[in-house]
Amino acid sequence: MSTLRPLHDRVIVKRLEEERVSAGGIVIPDSATEKPTRGKVVAAGTGLILSDGKVRPMSLKAGDVVLFGKYAGQEIKIDGEELVFLKEDDIVAVIEG
Repeated sequence: MSTLRPLHDRVIVKRLEEERVSAGGIVIPDSATEKPTRGKVVAAGTGLILSDGKVRPMSLKAGDVVLFGKYAGQEIKIDGEELVFLKEDDIVAVIEG
């Protein structure tokens, strides 16, 4: 895979697959599933440049598992891998544990 380095307060996320079996044991087909809103951070920028020129460091790092909005970011395919480019503000939570 090509090396990607997002700029400023942007992150690159790889979507994680959602559960494909319902609680009752029914297998959900691909056509009925929604896009996952959970992903793993592949790369993160250095931080947001503030109006005074200082940089606010990122609170995310590569390897973090995060939640983001269903329609957030921009999808792009690089080397056959589907990735999502997001701003740090588009990420709503980090899943710990």
